[in-house]
Amino acid sequence: MKPYLIQTLKELALLGAMRDRIEISSFELARQLGTSQQTASRYLLDLDKNGMINREFGIKKQLIQITQLGAEVLQKEHIDYQQIFELPNRVYFQGRVVSGMGEGKYYTEQKGYVDQFKRKLGFVPYPGTLNVEIKYVERNKLRMLKNYGGINIDEFKTKNRTFGGVTCFHAKIDGATGAIVLPSRSHYSNVIEFISPICLRKQLGLKDGDEVKIMISLDKKLSQ
Repeated sequence: MKPYLIQTLKELALLGAMRDRIEISSFELARQLGTSQQTASRYLLDLDKNGMINREFGIKKQLIQITQLGAEVLQKEHIDYQQIFELPNRVYFQGRVVSGMGEGKYYTEQKGYVDQFKRKLGFVPYPGTLNVEIKYVERNKLRMLKNYGGINIDEFKTKNRTFGGVTCFHAKIDGATGAIVLPSRSHYSNVIEFISPICLRKQLGLKDGDEVKIMISLDKKLSQ
C-alpha cells in the first residue's frame, strides 16, 4: 500500500474514525496532511476504492469510518513500530529473493573486504550476496539502521580503484547466520544484500521469488 495512503489512514484514525464515523471535509483533511484540498480528495477516493474506508456524503462534509480492511493495514503498521521501539535489539524484515547484477561476487572476493569481514564479523563470506527485495515503505527501517550505526567496514584502495566503506549488521535469514551489508554512500534501496559463510541459495533451497524473513541484530555480537 502506498505510504501516503497509510498516512491518510493514520490521520483519520487519530480523529476517531476507527471507533465511529467522523465528519470531515476534504479541506480539513488537507490541513491535517499538509497538502492541497484536491490531493486530499484524491487520497480519500483511493482509500474508498480500495475498501479501506466507508464514506457518506453530507451537504458540506463527509462521514468517514475506517473499515476492517483499513484497520488491518494500521494494525500491521503498529506491529512494525512495536518491533522497532519495543524490541530495540531486533529489527525484522520480510521480502522475496531476487537476482542481482552479479557484482556481489566481485566485491565479496576483494581481499580488503574479506580481511575485515573475517576480523569484524567473524567469518569469511561465501562469494556473492543474497538479494532480498523488501516493501518500498520499509526503506525507513534501513534509514534507521544506518543512523543507529553498525559494524563499519572501512574503505580501501587497490592499484586500480577505491572500494567504498560499508556498514554491517549481524543477521539471520530463515535461521541461517550471516550479516547484511549497507554501502555507506549509496542511496536507500529496497533491496537488502545478505552475506553468509555458506551458499544460502543451496543451503536453504532458495530461488527467485521465494519469501524469506530476516532478523537483524543491533548488538555487536549476534545472540545464538
